[in-house]
Amino acid sequence: MRIWAAHDDCLSPYALFHVAETLQRHPDAGLLYSDEDKLSESGKRFDPHFKPQWNPDLLLAQNYMAHLGVYRTEWVRAVGGFREGFEGSQDHDLALRVSGRLAAEQIVHIPRVLYHWRAGKGSTALDSSEKDYTAQAGLAAVRDYLASRVPAAEVSVGDYPNTYRVRWPFPERLPLVSLLIPTRDGVDILRPCVDAILEHTRYPRFEVLILDNQSRCNDTLDYMRDISNRDQRVRILRWDEPFNYSAINNFGALYARGDIIGLVNNDIEPINPDWLSEMVRQACRPEIGCVGAKLYYPNDTIQHAGVILGLGGVAGHSHKYFPRRHPGYFYRLHLAHNLSAVTGACLLMRKALFKEVGGLNEEHLAIAFNDVDLCLKVREAGYRNLWTPYAELYHHGSVSRGEDDNPVKRARARAEQDYMRRTWRDVLDHDPAYNLTNPHEYVATRRIGSAP
Repeated sequence: MRIWAAHDDCLSPYALFHVAETLQRHPDAGLLYSDEDKLSESGKRFDPHFKPQWNPDLLLAQNYMAHLGVYRTEWVRAVGGFREGFEGSQDHDLALRVSGRLAAEQIVHIPRVLYHWRAGKGSTALDSSEKDYTAQAGLAAVRDYLASRVPAAEVSVGDYPNTYRVRWPFPERLPLVSLLIPTRDGVDILRPCVDAILEHTRYPRFEVLILDNQSRCNDTLDYMRDISNRDQRVRILRWDEPFNYSAINNFGALYARGDIIGLVNNDIEPINPDWLSEMVRQACRPEIGCVGAKLYYPNDTIQHAGVILGLGGVAGHSHKYFPRRHPGYFYRLHLAHNLSAVTGACLLMRKALFKEVGGLNEEHLAIAFNDVDLCLKVREAGYRNLWTPYAELYHHGSVSRGEDDNPVKRARARAEQDYMRRTWRDVLDHDPAYNLTNPHEYVATRRIGSAP
């Protein structure tokens, strides 16, 4: 094995022990990486970076693996080691080339802070913008990695130093997208949702299927009749059964003409005109399953930046209530990356995959967690789910259905939680996209030399 470290940084005294112990448990591993923090000139540890398990799309967006990087020598030799022309991000370049030859199970995260990155004046650790050449070298590394795999992909610098955005190519023939929007009455939220989608979506090939669940309001019925007559992209489908979110969307999927379906709440309003284009680009990638968007409350705080398993017992939203322009944890709010689940309030996926995993669970999850269950079925089938910050929409937040504020609704909510815990217990307690390091343990070991 080869271990790469800068000459002025510090390894934990226990780093090699944990590397050896991990190799004992994963003898086929080809690449290991650990959590890290920074070390001030006075020797104080700060700014810990708790990392996810193997996250291919995050590695394209930033070099989250460094530091500590441990590589099996044969793989380093196989790719030719470090290359000239990538100085400053040579570790990112190496990680991309080696990981591209390994199976996912051969890339192992050690969830311990084993590396202390010295943050002196003028260092990249203290300010990534101090050395702009590192960002350009990283950009070149990502471009080179994709050039032989997806030549039509375009890579540009991200919103923050040493971050990158990949624009994935469309297929030769643009797929039709079927947006499924369940609703019952509530024209005051339905109208701005549908009108905004029709007027502010740049992607040219989509249809809107309004799934009418027993609307009685004349204004709502008049609006649906009018909009379907005025715009040939809109169809109205009647679902004359008690409200069941899963069943309604499964019904809509049966009549969807598109190769891609989108689950869209009726209180969604797009912000950027390329929102659907970005999601389609991602959903067309054969290795990607469910694609989620960046959703805001009307007051411009984050409503959804991906779903973290286990929060609140089953699942909860990442970065909830953060300000709209906040960078997020290590810029995560501005990077496309893999997550275990995304919300069904705005979710795209290939219709064939939706059918493959059996659609939404209408028997056990009529209201809540059906989107999480769907994402986990997709992941179990071998696909990666993804969240992108480049599809931005407002989400007014369950205003159409209301809260679980009576005994019947509360009993239903408990039953759905119980079902998720029974079905996905081990997965919910060990989200690979979220680091489970106990922050209290980290605080207790911030003195150099203490056991991690």
